[in-house]
Amino acid sequence: MNRLTTSWGEFDLTRFPEDARDPLRAWDASDEYLLRCLDGIEGAAPPVDLSGTVVVVDDRWGALTVALAGRRPGRIRPVQISDSFLGRRATEANLARNGIGPASARLLTARDAPPERIDVLLIRVPKSLALLEDQLHRLAPAVHAGTVVVGTGMVREIHTSTLALFERLLGPTRTSLAARKARLIFCTPDPALPRTAGPWPLRYRLPADTGRLAGVAVTNHAGVFCADRLDIGTRFFLSKLPERHGPERVVDLGCGNGIVGTAAALANPEAEVTFIDESYSAVASAEATYRDNVKETAAAGGRSAARFLVGDGMADVPDGSVDLVLNNPPFHSHQATSDATARRMFGGARRALRPGGELWVVGNRHLGYHVRLRRLFGNCETVAGDPKFVVLRAVKHS
Repeated sequence: MNRLTTSWGEFDLTRFPEDARDPLRAWDASDEYLLRCLDGIEGAAPPVDLSGTVVVVDDRWGALTVALAGRRPGRIRPVQISDSFLGRRATEANLARNGIGPASARLLTARDAPPERIDVLLIRVPKSLALLEDQLHRLAPAVHAGTVVVGTGMVREIHTSTLALFERLLGPTRTSLAARKARLIFCTPDPALPRTAGPWPLRYRLPADTGRLAGVAVTNHAGVFCADRLDIGTRFFLSKLPERHGPERVVDLGCGNGIVGTAAALANPEAEVTFIDESYSAVASAEATYRDNVKETAAAGGRSAARFLVGDGMADVPDGSVDLVLNNPPFHSHQATSDATARRMFGGARRALRPGGELWVVGNRHLGYHVRLRRLFGNCETVAGDPKFVVLRAVKHS
């Protein structure tokens, strides 16, 4: 846990889920820069009027939302909009940790309708330019000529294309000087700009060289990994998936657009597939991909043939209830390289698998997942590999 110091108070913050082995803080210099700007200390003078509707977008672990809600308890009720389940849980935990009631902030997902009027719009620039584009399209109708719009990010996260999006969708845009490798974006809304529909979600069909999956329709909402084409890791995984038959429970863990779980459902019509991701947009993409390609039938006991869960990995899956887990784990947490997510996914998969159940993983060869899987499961088989990727299989024996 670390303490964020602002001009109006100090706040204890941590990421979610808490992991003593994860040294990364729940905020960075760009969050601090934006908070100083709001107080008139840097980048803007006088202090920003926060009496209206304040919306905070992509607040990664809740630092901005918690600081604003704790600034004048009961007088500022920020609205947080996030695509991340883990970010939302971090915000809830950090509010409670600092004695700030849950009613002090309104938490929305990227799939929810935004407020009808926004007086202060604060944007933590996301890693995905597509997600930023979609967000600005959604928020633009609520922005008016008097709206204060401030974006923030580390210098490496703010590019010419980032500024061009603000300029095209909201109005004239400029940047601040860099401070501790962070930068602010100031945008003056122009109500005269034409409001056009956003391009998301994107849809495409798998190409002929994907074999039995050729022609399968894939839907990608903004921010989902590799949204305009099939990424090479998933392509390799799809070509090596196990051929299985009969009733079984399958989990597409970290499902993204859901093509892996959809492929499993198409190959085995008796499988009950659960799609899980911490991104609300990813799960919405997975559901659209599945619904467009699979004719759902009632499975044994009247269960639905598919479930779609936004959550913290396998946390909501009962112990020993799953036959097969398919997993392409991310190895980045925003801009930082980390295996923390993969560790949690592997551990959650082992807990949820029944004895004899299998975890199939695809990953970059250099990540060395086989070492961790062998330590966790007591076994790990390399099913297939090429110079870049490996497909690994671990079996839960007890």
